[in-house]
Amino acid sequence: MKRKLTVWVLCLTLCAVTVLFASCRKTGNGESSDNGMDLSSDMSKVESDVSGAMSDVTSGLSSLFDPDESSSLSSASSDEAAPTGAAVDISDFDLSGLDKLENEKKGWGQGVQVDSRNRPISCDSYQTKYGQYGAVFIMPDTSKTMYLTFDEGYENGYTAKILDTLKEKKCSAVFFVTMPYVKQNSELVRRMIDEGHIVGNHSVNHKSMPTLSTEEAAQEIIGLHNYVKENFGYEMTLFRPPMGEWSTRTLEIANRLHYKTILWSYAYLDYDVNNQMGVDKAFPKVTGAAHNGAVYLLHAVSKDNAQMLGDVIDAFRADGYTLKGLS
Repeated sequence: MKRKLTVWVLCLTLCAVTVLFASCRKTGNGESSDNGMDLSSDMSKVESDVSGAMSDVTSGLSSLFDPDESSSLSSASSDEAAPTGAAVDISDFDLSGLDKLENEKKGWGQGVQVDSRNRPISCDSYQTKYGQYGAVFIMPDTSKTMYLTFDEGYENGYTAKILDTLKEKKCSAVFFVTMPYVKQNSELVRRMIDEGHIVGNHSVNHKSMPTLSTEEAAQEIIGLHNYVKENFGYEMTLFRPPMGEWSTRTLEIANRLHYKTILWSYAYLDYDVNNQMGVDKAFPKVTGAAHNGAVYLLHAVSKDNAQMLGDVIDAFRADGYTLKGLS
């Protein structure tokens, strides 16, 4: 196609130059004087000839493209414009010395003891101790602000409804996704991004991070990072460790990869799809745990969460809370 176009352009341009040259020769030979024409009329003749030749060029170029071919070119252009990004490699990061860090596996849960402001006591103490590694258990107690996050290990048919509710309520959230989830539910992930939510990294294979070598753990994050960046043009910066299992070493691995590790200050038993407690019990349980700087973990596989989300958001706001997306 490109060769055919080039030949046509060269041939038709040559024709235009030939006409121009011939017209100039006629003027130089004085034939216009013999016919009573002055230089001005000769130049008009040249301009007319050139204009006609260029019209032929334009016509010739147009004839090269039939409607179907033009359509395919537009499609190719659209494909080329699809979001892409440069992949990162484990060698791009300094992971030296990490094997010397403490690697005792901790299974996170916020506990039941709270302070006078309803903030889990364990969250504040852990935030103080592990915040230096980029970990977030709870946000500062500086305002009535809360943060909703959803874990997406697999799709159970409720995420679209959750997104609809968030859109209706003009509320942002974080969705932590795994590689299988992204590959199987690309339209939902695209919705999350397009509707202004934050998509977080929940690893490639949902393995316990402390059980992996430093390189394996890093690849669990990098592998999903690259896939989402290359296929959605989106760069993730938040990581939630699978099953909430972490260690000092794995926190620092994510930190070296320029990720924050997001745990939570509230979660409840909502992930067992065969043992949902019902909205009448779940609603007061969820809303009653509200506190400044709360990071809520909700599972999108939960029927209860999908059904009551709008009312939960309304209840938080009625109590003076602002809901934001983590960053």
